[in-house]
Amino acid sequence: MSEFPQALFDLADSLELLVLSNHQISCLPDDFDRLQHLKVLFLNNNRFTEFPAVLAKCPQLSMASFKGNQIRQISDRALSDTIRWLILTDNQITHLPPSIGKLTRLQKLMLAGNQLQDLPSEMANCRNLELIRLSANRLQTLPPWLLSLPKLAWLAYAGNPLSKKLAHSKSATQPSDQPSLEQLPVVDEAAIEFHQPLGEGASGVIYQGLWTAPSGPVTVAVKIFKGEITSDGLPLDERLACIAAGVHPNLVTAIAQLAPRKSDGKAGLLFSLIPADYQSLGNPPSLETCTRDTYRPETSFSLPVVLQIAQGIAAAAAHLHSRGIMHGDLYAHNILINEVGEAFWGDFGAASFYETVDAELSGELDGEWGRSLERLESRAFGCLLEDLLNHCDLGADLASNLDSDSGANSNLAEEVAKSCLRDLQHSCLQETPTMRPLFTNICKKLSAIASSLE
Repeated sequence: MSEFPQALFDLADSLELLVLSNHQISCLPDDFDRLQHLKVLFLNNNRFTEFPAVLAKCPQLSMASFKGNQIRQISDRALSDTIRWLILTDNQITHLPPSIGKLTRLQKLMLAGNQLQDLPSEMANCRNLELIRLSANRLQTLPPWLLSLPKLAWLAYAGNPLSKKLAHSKSATQPSDQPSLEQLPVVDEAAIEFHQPLGEGASGVIYQGLWTAPSGPVTVAVKIFKGEITSDGLPLDERLACIAAGVHPNLVTAIAQLAPRKSDGKAGLLFSLIPADYQSLGNPPSLETCTRDTYRPETSFSLPVVLQIAQGIAAAAAHLHSRGIMHGDLYAHNILINEVGEAFWGDFGAASFYETVDAELSGELDGEWGRSLERLESRAFGCLLEDLLNHCDLGADLASNLDSDSGANSNLAEEVAKSCLRDLQHSCLQETPTMRPLFTNICKKLSAIASSLE
């Protein structure tokens, strides 16, 4: 379709969600606000060059998605203060209007793949902002107020001038005991026997495969990158971060690079195959939860499993931060666990590099930059820990131990441990970023809690 279908106005009294993606629509009718009940609007992959100002008149609009259009400008009167989730990925936007500061309900803002050179200072008023994607723009620096937002937990800025020099330096100065882009073996696709697909994400498709390695056949997972801009950023930046992350027992680790394929030029990475008994810890956010993961109704964890997951992910985060990498997407849906809580954390699509010592990215930012980024990830960890504790059931253990003194002591110890975990959760979620613990301290606290149960 090249025009908005007028027949949809027949649904004006009830329509709440509207998807008109993958068409050739370039504008909305002036009376679009007749859709008074509209809450969610998808217009991805169309031909808009301006953000439709009429949307500001839709009184209940909470989510608008215009990924993959040709939007160059946004009128100062186009944004409704009811918006919680705004997707403008892969457009041509050079500036955001100052009025974006009035979006006090805004929680999720997707801006990867535009031409932004700065962010308006008025955005400091977006105090409910929790997730922002700024990758693949033209930012020379980030404003100090961004890292002071009280609820910001998920940030991505790779693929900007401010980060490209850091990515280069990380690759060039990689520790000798960890693989680098230059050191990781390059494998031709002829050496891979591709089997069934294991899954697909925004940046690529993962297959099970058999690699004829020099030491003998190895069963692997192979991720083929799509090569397109994603909501998180560029696949090349994901590859660089994944390799630079190196080896850790709780990280999905790259073991080789797949040379660009002759058929389509797409590159890939090889990973050790994760055992089949590992399952996703959670599911991605829904339209209702916006920034928070969702879980199956029957999801329940014992306290030892919660502690095992938390310790593994905290240790992996501390490892990444020691290498100047912020994951940017610390979510349950990016974590695989087995029945005892042993965890693998993957998906580096939103990862960004930063300096870990007293160095300056610009005249405005000092050596606290890295610690500020780490404390953003601490808040994301606090959200994960909150989810885990909300699904932690002590009831079965309590019931089975009621008849013994040792059981009563065990019950009390678990109750105390869970209370301590709640305290750690609240500490990580503090809205004053400088008051949140760094992951080195989080790991120590988790270790102490685990020891109390031994």
